[in-house]
Amino acid sequence: MSEIFTDSEYYTGPELTDELVSAVEQQLQVRLPGSYVELLSERNGGSVRKRCIEVSFPNSWTPDHIEIEGIFGLGGRRGIDSLSDVMIKEWEYPRIGVVLCDMPSGGHDAVMLDYSVCGSEGEPTVAYIDEDRVPRQIAKSFADFLDKLTSCERFRTDDT
Repeated sequence: MSEIFTDSEYYTGPELTDELVSAVEQQLQVRLPGSYVELLSERNGGSVRKRCIEVSFPNSWTPDHIEIEGIFGLGGRRGIDSLSDVMIKEWEYPRIGVVLCDMPSGGHDAVMLDYSVCGSEGEPTVAYIDEDRVPRQIAKSFADFLDKLTSCERFRTDDT
């Protein structure tokens, strides 16, 4: 999994501990996916090498994909525990779960762990929230989300 992150530590939080995971889960009132915690145990968030995910719906930015900049870790200034609730309020995202990624748009869209079907103790799907604030599932789990990350080069055209 460590191949996921770049060398930049911009989104990287403090060393992950069981106590930090428990404290964040208690604060956010959700059980974090095991695959997410496993990734963070290798590196607590970061900028990603593969930044795009193909989607089957057009969005405000592209007809066929979304792009992320980084995956938030836990703790610190850029942890989901510091940012998620603030972003949900500020950008009026639906209250379906936890904001997971930073986006190039600076808040106009989001990727979230979606607990709306599974409940706070279940395995969340991953949803994309566009400017219309309608959640659209992009992965059936966090592990599936990681598997779907791909190079953005495949979406580049002569005019982008």
